[in-house]
Amino acid sequence: HVQLVESGGGSVQAGGSLRLSCAASGYIKRRYCMGWFRQAPGKEREGVAAMCSDGTLVYVPSVKGRFTISQDNAKNTLYLQMNSLKPEDTAMYYCAAGSRIRAWSRAADYDYWGQGTQVTVS
Repeated sequence: HVQLVESGGGSVQAGGSLRLSCAASGYIKRRYCMGWFRQAPGKEREGVAAMCSDGTLVYVPSVKGRFTISQDNAKNTLYLQMNSLKPEDTAMYYCAAGSRIRAWSRAADYDYWGQGTQVTVS
């Protein structure tokens, strides 16, 4: 069983930065993907970025060049550095992990989820 705990959300002005963290515990299979999703009120959950054990690194087009996903294996922590934030980035951000990912942006493919951390950009 895998547990994911996000932190680092908050309120910032447009153009500002935040770094989200996702601390993972428990057994994670050797071949896996970890991703960041977000969900704004009234909207579907959207894949933001993901990285996989095979080296795959992907972003949704709207955040390319602004967000960076990274991982510290020694700390079992996933990060999302968010720069040049825009009001449309406002959402609850979730960390997710899975070992049977067919489409990185499809939420249903992920087995484990954190509780979410709120990001508000004004």
